Amino acid sequence: MNALRVSLLFLKVGVMNELQYRVNLVVQLFQSAITLVTGLAVLALVYSHTDELNGWSQSELLCLTGIQILMAGAIRMYVEPNMSRVIDEVREGTLDYALTKPEDAQVLASVREVRIWHVVDVFSGLIVLGFGLSRITTDFGILDALAFAVALVLGGVMIYCFWLVIATGAFWVVNMWHVAELFDGLFATGRWPVGIYPGWLRVSVTFLVPVAFAVTVPAEAVTSRLEWETLLLAVVFAGFLFAATRWFWRFGLRRYSGASA
Repeated sequence: MNALRVSLLFLKVGVMNELQYRVNLVVQLFQSAITLVTGLAVLALVYSHTDELNGWSQSELLCLTGIQILMAGAIRMYVEPNMSRVIDEVREGTLDYALTKPEDAQVLASVREVRIWHVVDVFSGLIVLGFGLSRITTDFGILDALAFAVALVLGGVMIYCFWLVIATGAFWVVNMWHVAELFDGLFATGRWPVGIYPGWLRVSVTFLVPVAFAVTVPAEAVTSRLEWETLLLAVVFAGFLFAATRWFWRFGLRRYSGASA
């Protein structure tokens, strides 16, 4: 509960800071519109030559596109800015300010920054998802909705864990920006069902960079094609990742020498 209280406090402060620069909302609206129009145009181009892609109809792939946009917005709103700040502070030796606070260092490192205007991507993703669902003929039941919510949360946890590994790696390799840029490129693979990729890439974007769990699995839930074994695997893998990355974070802290060292 204390972690939740701290998270809400930083969220409030972050929102107040972002509201000082409302022109950023206009910029974000423009960027989000370009991303959305480009994604939909590519989708329309693909389905002008085929009726389905690896068994996915255009409406089902619209749902997947909406989830990918939604998840990308959430990552850029909360996960990426916090982990980028950790990388900066490790390089500059100023992470001490978080480590000396009477709160869990990982919690503080994970909630201090919020880029509220990326909520535009979250809402645009929800709109695309809703439109795609309205065009699907299969029934979307309560169990599907519950599986979707669980899969989406688990996917978010896995992406957070991946970013935490990147940030923790800065304790050994100071310049980790190339890895962060690589993530953006790999996350773009989530625009398509993971099943269309060759085996080696499918494994990579499932277990190394968990894009499949973050995008394809929730999309399978809303399109009534998710198998419960896959959801169970997601639960187990998310739990393992969270435990492993927390251990890795604490191990990395032992290597840190800050400004006060």
